[in-house]
Amino acid sequence: MTPLLWTLIAIQIVMGVFDTFYHHEFTERLAWRPSQRFELKLHGIRNMFYALLFLILGWLEVYGVLALLIVAVLVAEIVITLMDFVEEDLSRKLPPSERINHTLLAINYGAILVLLLPVLIAWAMQPFGVSVVYQGLLSIAATACAVGAALCGLRDFAAMRRLGRMRSVPADGLVEKLPGRKTVLITGATGFIGSRLAASLSGAGHHVIALIRNPAKAEMLPPPVTLITGLDQLAADTPIDAIVNLAGEPIGNGLWTEAKRAKIIGSRIDMTGEVVKLIARLDRKPEVLVSGSAIGWYGLWADQVLTESAKSHACFSHELCAAWENAARPAEEIGVRVVNLRIGLVLGTEGGFITRLLTPFEFGLGGPVGTGRQWMSWIERDDLIRLIAYVIATPDLAGPVNATAPIPVTNAKFTEELGRCLHRPAVFRIPGGLLRRIGGSFADELLLGGQRVLPNKALSRGFVFRHETLRSAFEAIL
Repeated sequence: MTPLLWTLIAIQIVMGVFDTFYHHEFTERLAWRPSQRFELKLHGIRNMFYALLFLILGWLEVYGVLALLIVAVLVAEIVITLMDFVEEDLSRKLPPSERINHTLLAINYGAILVLLLPVLIAWAMQPFGVSVVYQGLLSIAATACAVGAALCGLRDFAAMRRLGRMRSVPADGLVEKLPGRKTVLITGATGFIGSRLAASLSGAGHHVIALIRNPAKAEMLPPPVTLITGLDQLAADTPIDAIVNLAGEPIGNGLWTEAKRAKIIGSRIDMTGEVVKLIARLDRKPEVLVSGSAIGWYGLWADQVLTESAKSHACFSHELCAAWENAARPAEEIGVRVVNLRIGLVLGTEGGFITRLLTPFEFGLGGPVGTGRQWMSWIERDDLIRLIAYVIATPDLAGPVNATAPIPVTNAKFTEELGRCLHRPAVFRIPGGLLRRIGGSFADELLLGGQRVLPNKALSRGFVFRHETLRSAFEAIL
């Protein structure tokens, strides 16, 4: 075992740790994606192999058939890695940084094998035996790495078992209130909400036309779906019964700089304007335009209960939502029913804001934000899909409609329930002052402020939520 070999092993460990925590845990969230159950199993087995190798190379020299067993473990690791590559390509789209990291890991692992195999072959030529070799800090570091790899393996196996218990509601049953066979155009069809809506509609036998900006994301939508990359691809005689307009630049993935604000507003106004132009040139107008908005329309009202008839307070969130709703209003003048869906915090493990909380909460690092007294008006994603279908099917429902569950909660109650569901403490409070210094109005409006919103219109029209309480929602998705 030469210093160069140990250096390459150290580099491999650093890149592996980066891949595990940055990609697998924080950005890709594999532990919460049921589609990645087999990938987690492969990761778990490979991590256990790594733990074994680190212990042996750090403390022992093995001879004869034992050295050949180490070679067999290295070969098995290569086979598992190749299976992992195939599984990743079949089940998810890897981000560029993960692909680059995997390439570097493969190259470095090849260099390790070039140096390590001659050592193992030399050991294999000697009589059967085991020799303990203490290498000082290298042995201690190898032990630490073995423990870390074993813990990561156990984490992968535990997550795999949890994913096996998670059961998703069949998508086609979410739009049962929508009669007949409808043709529905969806913008933002590859997003967290749009993809589930598209799957629900197509699964129930409806015709979905999905507007996607990135053709590489087309695989996210299960067939049969008609894909378009621009509304100008639709002819004037295209029959469309309903349009659901969800497209827009994400608001929670970066600080609200002037450029970011302009992009957030512009993306929504431009797309909604394109939708209205499409409606104007269609020979047969759609029955309804369900256009996205958000409860940010109301601004910040502390503890006051807000229904669709409430007024607004000026802030960027209101400016954004008001502009979005105003952009859809010209469709009314063309004779189309317009519904502005004021959506709350959408809960689901495949996207939305909660995905950023699961990892820290699972590791016991979650807790309230600021005082914890700010209100969080939420809705479980499948309930939102059901509500959209209900809105399409209810001819007398128009104007603003609050898409939130009937029982909003404070941030303190939200974090308490999430911690309870994950069987973890939720005591690490994030100071509001620190968030304001870092995020400014972004922190004030999205993290420290809130709205206590009730879905009066939906309830008064007879819509029934499957998940009225936060506990019910968490038990369904977690």
